[in-house]
Amino acid sequence: MVVTHASTVRPPATGPSILFSDLGDRANADKRDEPDFFPDLHLDRVVEAIVNGREEHDLTPFFHSPLPDVDAINYRHEVFRDLDDPDVRGRVEEFADRMRRMREHLDQVAKLHYEWQRHRWFLDAVTVYRDAVDKLAEDLTGIPAIRSRGFLALRDYLAGVVASPEFAQLREQTTGLINDLAEVRYCLNIRGNRVRVTHYDDEPDYSAEVADTFAKFRQGAVREYRGKFSDWPEMNHVEAGILDQIVKLHPELFARLASFHENHQDFLDATIAAFDREVQFYLAYREHLDTLRAAGLRFCYPTVSAESKNMDARGTFDIALAALLVAEKTAVVSNDIQLSGPERIFVVTGPNQGGKTTFARTIGQLHYLASLGCLVPGLRADLFLPDAIFSHFEREEDITNLTGKLHDDLNRIHGILDRATPSSLIIMNEVFTSTTLHDALFLGRKVLQWMIDLDLLAVYVTFVDELTRLGDSIVSVASTVDPNNPAERTYRIVRRPADGRAYAITLAEKYRLTYDNLTERIPS
Repeated sequence: MVVTHASTVRPPATGPSILFSDLGDRANADKRDEPDFFPDLHLDRVVEAIVNGREEHDLTPFFHSPLPDVDAINYRHEVFRDLDDPDVRGRVEEFADRMRRMREHLDQVAKLHYEWQRHRWFLDAVTVYRDAVDKLAEDLTGIPAIRSRGFLALRDYLAGVVASPEFAQLREQTTGLINDLAEVRYCLNIRGNRVRVTHYDDEPDYSAEVADTFAKFRQGAVREYRGKFSDWPEMNHVEAGILDQIVKLHPELFARLASFHENHQDFLDATIAAFDREVQFYLAYREHLDTLRAAGLRFCYPTVSAESKNMDARGTFDIALAALLVAEKTAVVSNDIQLSGPERIFVVTGPNQGGKTTFARTIGQLHYLASLGCLVPGLRADLFLPDAIFSHFEREEDITNLTGKLHDDLNRIHGILDRATPSSLIIMNEVFTSTTLHDALFLGRKVLQWMIDLDLLAVYVTFVDELTRLGDSIVSVASTVDPNNPAERTYRIVRRPADGRAYAITLAEKYRLTYDNLTERIPS
């Protein structure tokens, strides 16, 4: 008989989802590849940090699946808020621990060599599952604070499961088998290398008498001669031989055990299994945020709109960079971001290494995390729900590409603009740096005008100050330096007209004409 490993089977769930208000979105989630913009926005690093340690749940596809509408986002916000309650979160984590033990038992079933041992481990796995479902159903019924549509639907579904004849039969069979197996008694007669197994017929236990008889001869501490059983789950050949003899003494009971294993391969309810996996999305994200919150960083539930393109985020930051800085015990600099009325595009200028790229990444991260229904970095955030996010960050020139870097950049940008809609978000960082100032200005104007005509949201990081003055859609922001020490970056991005020095600094650095460069070459 071939035994199917139940923990590797993932049949489609037909019941409610804790992640998706529309079950059609659940069906497509596992088919999503990593979005193209993930590396540019460092979202690949964010997701890797979030799912670390939870590989068994395969959570990454969920983070590749943005939600299609505001209601779906609010659905997840409701669940996150329920899990803000320590009581709810504790009960869910307790359920998750039980399900993890169930999977460990099933994994062991697949590894064991002896048939009867596999049957018993399988029975234990089903028993752990039974208790997990019973307990979660009881817990959710007893917590009046639950408000989310997701948990309320799950509570109703679990109530139906535990009240069903099928689950009642499973409960009865597991309880009966475990109790009957616990009542098995037998005697071992060992003579040399021969072991004989017989029925237990109320033979007297002389151990207490023997201990009393020899107690008077005890002088001080005595050596311990009792053997210890190994914790290794696999039986040795002697133990397996003894078990085979016990089976022959109780054939009816062990036939029931084998039949239970064979007839309950599909014991795991697909919707409950899906919940066990999907709820890890929330638990993993909360755990990641808790690490950052412990360092004093703030997160909020964003207000998301599919109509208004206004953007207002206060005290926000790059979540990927923040994780690195917190690990290094370095302060995280936050920024405010605001667009209103006809404003659509941030054109970011300022000195190199001043936080321009981080600012651009932050805006992309904010909108993507919001589209997942997650909390976002900051004190508050009003954001637009884009239909797509596109990014273009500078790449090193590929010497095998005979068309050249500028040609490659133009092809990539054309592909983005060709696919973008008025509801898209575009993040462009340090474009056209491989060409002259005149050409960068000409091409930048063309690209920005295309964006303006589409009326989409965008961030455009550039060294060309003239691009900040193309109309009401453009908002000029710049990275700042310490006024007492222009070489000291503050990493704060503020609204202000470009001051005309960004390109000069870039040229000075390129041709080694900065103050530091000159003082190195001038003899003292």
